[in-house]
Amino acid sequence: MKKILFFGDSLTAGYGLRDPRTTSLPALIQQRIDIDKLPYQVINAGQSGDTTSGGLLRIDGYLDQAIDVLVLELGANDILRGIPPQTTSTNLQAIINKVRSRHPNVKMLLLGMELPGWIPGAFAGAFRSVFAQVAMKNDMAFVPFMLEGVAGIRHLNLPDGLHPTADGYKIIADRVWPVLATLLGHQ
Repeated sequence: MKKILFFGDSLTAGYGLRDPRTTSLPALIQQRIDIDKLPYQVINAGQSGDTTSGGLLRIDGYLDQAIDVLVLELGANDILRGIPPQTTSTNLQAIINKVRSRHPNVKMLLLGMELPGWIPGAFAGAFRSVFAQVAMKNDMAFVPFMLEGVAGIRHLNLPDGLHPTADGYKIIADRVWPVLATLLGHQ
């Protein structure tokens, strides 16, 4: 059985969901894999509050196991904490480098994050480009804004306005699955 490692923060972990084991993004992707009878097991390695710096420290704990596909979702907390976009970019690249050094044939998908469009300035613009640049540099499959169609829509988010509800994750899974399925060679 091949392994898909979803490595991220609370958006991967399924923070605030009644049952993340069945309603988080990794769980919904596993359900689609099972329906299509694909030989993949999804591992949810989401940790609430994680930044790209934290992820860089944490990734080593997953490198001894087989990783056929990495779905990398980190950076939202960097944005919220005002971490410089260049630091986020450097940390994402270092995570990718570590994974590829141990698993040279790994396939990778980057789930991007954006600041809301109403936030102006160079900081917002720089963050919008970080994820696209990292994906392009590493020839990764890419979802530019994983929360597209969910962010800012009250009934699709928990009361904190930051984390999706189970219904919100269904929309996210609908956006992520076609990109991941293509990466897996499944149409």
